[in-house]
Amino acid sequence: MISLANIKPVLTLSHMVKGWLSRGGLSMLYGPSNAGKTFVALDIAMHIAAGQAWRGCRVDGGPVVYIAAEGGAGVLNRLAAFKLASAGMAEAPFILLPIGLDLHGQIDTQAACNAMMHISPALVVVDTLARSMGAGDENTAKDAAMFVRNCDHIREHTGAHVLVVHHTGKDEERGARGSSALRAAVDTEIHVTSDHEIICKKQRDMVIAQPLHFQLRTVTLGLDEDGDPVTSAVVEASEPPKPTRKLLKGRNEVAMQALYDALRDHGTTKAGDSYPTNRKVVTVDHWRDACGVHGLTTGATDAAARMAFKRAKDKLMDMDEVREFGTLVWRVQDDE
Repeated sequence: MISLANIKPVLTLSHMVKGWLSRGGLSMLYGPSNAGKTFVALDIAMHIAAGQAWRGCRVDGGPVVYIAAEGGAGVLNRLAAFKLASAGMAEAPFILLPIGLDLHGQIDTQAACNAMMHISPALVVVDTLARSMGAGDENTAKDAAMFVRNCDHIREHTGAHVLVVHHTGKDEERGARGSSALRAAVDTEIHVTSDHEIICKKQRDMVIAQPLHFQLRTVTLGLDEDGDPVTSAVVEASEPPKPTRKLLKGRNEVAMQALYDALRDHGTTKAGDSYPTNRKVVTVDHWRDACGVHGLTTGATDAAARMAFKRAKDKLMDMDEVREFGTLVWRVQDDE
């Protein structure tokens, strides 16, 4: 027990990748299929093994054990591609275990701990959770908790940070699939999106890092027996993509066409800081009337027509297509 009088701030946080991964912690890196999450996990792991900064973030590195449960030539070629692209890290203390382990049970967990004791890894990567659950069900809180306890067992016996690679469900925006017990247990949660963005979703003890963007660069490894090139890829930093406007469809498109017509027939320019200086504005009433002409706000009652217009207006404002001030509206972007 420590009395309040003796509590002092801890100013030397133990990081492995500063701003992203803590030393000795538990993290989950997840994303949809074909998003590049294994490439990103390998990229982080190799920088930790080599003790080199990752994306400008300081690294306190050490040996890495990468458990590739899916095995096969895929992970071998990805590592071979990394060695070709980053020759300075080719001798890093990185050990691949290209087999699946049952981390739902205790036998494989203890065997892995025993095998890694002479390595003293700084990082252990489990890729993927689904291939490491054995007879367990990732959707069941009890089985998920057992998997987490075994990851904790590895952390406690080796001193390593354990990073688990996982999948999203059908809806990528809902995060990693499976029991919420998995997400609750981790110190750090990283989302690799289908748009090649690396987003920190959770940090227990660190400030959330800014999102990063990447692209996959093809690396030719050699020729197969037919003389065709064998390729893999490596992760490279890239700039954020330029924002694109979503195409309007259905009622949104009808409401915007009505606004075009209202601006054409009744639009005026207004002076003052509250209004745009480079485009016309029009009254809400004129826009509503134009929506009626287009059949958007026709209904059994006036109340129904007003509600239909309000929904259309609010939707276009949420999409950042329309602005409203007082009784006037205008388009956010003027294509004319």
